[in-house]
Amino acid sequence: MFQATHRFARISARKVRPLADMIRGKYADEALDLLQYQPQRGARLLEKVIRSALGNAQDSDQTRDRTVDVEGLLVAEARIDNGPMFKRVRPRARGMAFMIKRRMAHIHIKLATIDEI
Repeated sequence: MFQATHRFARISARKVRPLADMIRGKYADEALDLLQYQPQRGARLLEKVIRSALGNAQDSDQTRDRTVDVEGLLVAEARIDNGPMFKRVRPRARGMAFMIKRRMAHIHIKLATIDEI
């Protein structure tokens, strides 16, 4: 199993989750092809994390005396968690204030071969 994470991504987790649902269970190269043609900004972030996980799979230190077929890796887990929020105040009428929550997300991707799943 090879994994990569992007913590504190400056995007709401709610915007990235549909993209993660779309690629979960697909081959990694197929997932990259799907994300390449998606117009959302979250697709770019997911692409980077998948490429990082593929780089981890090609790293000789992590493979530990085994050969890994990069084309045979599946997206075993694509998890998008909520991160912390920046809280800002926007002034409103009659002296009131509304909270603005600038949300963040933690993107976790795990790649595995069919045998490991």
